[in-house]
Amino acid sequence: MSTQHRMAAFGTAGVVALVGVLCGIVVPGEAGQLLAIALVSIGLGAIVLLVFFEIGLSEDHDREREEERRQRDAREAAERPARSVRAMRWRPPRRP
Repeated sequence: MSTQHRMAAFGTAGVVALVGVLCGIVVPGEAGQLLAIALVSIGLGAIVLLVFFEIGLSEDHDREREEERRQRDAREAAERPARSVRAMRWRPPRRP
């Protein structure tokens, strides 16, 4: 989802909530209250859902980066020659 789409989605949800507040002020009686409750609930609910969606996308991107890093590390490890046990320097065991 591009930045423009995100801004449009959040903006639309905010506008719906704002229209709900305006309906509560402008439309008289019970109809205005019902419109206000419905539109504000829909607008704020959409904002909460979009926030959770953004969190999910960021976690997906983090997982992809982590997987790419693991694959890169595995490729680099496969390209390096394996060290033999004899190539390691022998040390006597430490005494307590």
